[in-house]
Amino acid sequence: MPSMETENSSISRAEEIKVLANEAFQARKYAQAIDLYTQAIELNSQNAVYWANRAFAHIKREEYGSAIQDASKAVEVDPKYSKGYYRRGTAYLAMGKFKEALKDFQQVKKLSPNDPDAARKLKECEKAVMKLKFEEAISVPESERRSIADSIDYHSIDVEPQYSGARIDGDVVTLDFVKKMMDDFKNQKCIHKRYAFQIVLQMRDMLRALPSLVDINVPDGNHFTVCGDVHGQFYDLLNIFELNGLPSDENPYLFNGDFVDRGSFSLEVILTLFAFKCMSPAAIYLARGNHESKSMNKIYGFEGEVKSKLSDTFVELFAEVFCCLPLAHVINEKVFVVHGGLFSVDGVKLSDIRAIDRFCEPPEEGLMCELLWSDPQPNPGRGPSKRGVGLSFGGDVTKRFLQENNLDLVVRSHEVKDEGYEIEHDGKLITVFSAPNYCDQMGNKGAFIRFEAPDLKPNIVTFSAVPHPDVKPMAYANNFLRMFS
Repeated sequence: MPSMETENSSISRAEEIKVLANEAFQARKYAQAIDLYTQAIELNSQNAVYWANRAFAHIKREEYGSAIQDASKAVEVDPKYSKGYYRRGTAYLAMGKFKEALKDFQQVKKLSPNDPDAARKLKECEKAVMKLKFEEAISVPESERRSIADSIDYHSIDVEPQYSGARIDGDVVTLDFVKKMMDDFKNQKCIHKRYAFQIVLQMRDMLRALPSLVDINVPDGNHFTVCGDVHGQFYDLLNIFELNGLPSDENPYLFNGDFVDRGSFSLEVILTLFAFKCMSPAAIYLARGNHESKSMNKIYGFEGEVKSKLSDTFVELFAEVFCCLPLAHVINEKVFVVHGGLFSVDGVKLSDIRAIDRFCEPPEEGLMCELLWSDPQPNPGRGPSKRGVGLSFGGDVTKRFLQENNLDLVVRSHEVKDEGYEIEHDGKLITVFSAPNYCDQMGNKGAFIRFEAPDLKPNIVTFSAVPHPDVKPMAYANNFLRMFS
């Protein structure tokens, strides 16, 4: 048994490390804070504060599964520690699990009856759950649901004479139109809803015809650019085009999901990407990310932004079109590009991915879920996801998948990286993330990858954030979640 003196020394050392962890957290060095809180926990696992603080750092890194585990441990150590329930409720909320969040906030209110902040959050949570129950009650079964797109005739929508924004002449989206639209967006002007409908409906027809796994052919001597998450950071998207040229048949791009949410210019981003695809299908390829879904858009801002800038009808239309986005791409039969990652089982073939019926909201398990949600891990094998959805997979999993499918490289996005990218799994997996200074607070660079055929050697370009108008990230997000961000 350790002596009392040794135990006291461990407790005081743990407190010293906690102070360092708090400083790292304040400096927004969340990974470093997690490492330090872990050291404090190893010295004294019976302090609920360390578990709750580490949970908060996980929340900042969007590792909600790990946050729930840590916060649960905090309330196990001290059932009267209200902050443990508070952190767990916040993580549940971020995952859209309103009913579980409600239970935790009820507990917070019980433990801190005179805390006005706790009372306010509980009230917001109750409203969210009531709204959810109402939506469930009036929802129509999937099989009986009619397409919102079938009820829209954009030709019949008049454009007012005083409208001075970008116009589409007839049915063809031209480069001149896209440039004018981007310029209007840059000056915070909105596009007329007639043209917005035209772009999104044309996009729907185009995407529905594609397979779930799209093959891309880059001829010898040509190049191809892959970008990661953009997350509504329109001015950083413009900067990518400044640095690397506009999309065209000679300068093609793949944007690898998570175009929307978090950033408050998501509508501008998605309409720009869709317009380029309408202009020239070979100029730009788009993959679905985990944020191209109703549940995420409801929480993280896109739904609120679309309602504010266009209308409720567009919310439904975008949800429908997002279900048409392909799930993965293969460049020259060698580079596999997907938003999230690989699978909970070995032996998945490219033909299995092609066969996925993707025209739905992302399920909570299975191949489609894992493609959108999974993350790499440094250790071999597989582990639980830090996010609470999908899984973590090791270098051996990546190696086997590549060998079995005669591929050379996995490129994925989905995770903020300090330098905008990270090379892992013995060089066989690259994460690319294209939203610099994510949410105006992470201080990270953005990156994109240029591949030159025939050798397809990845050339990674990094860039920093550019200024944008004073509209904060999450400005249109669910009220409740904004209180925690």
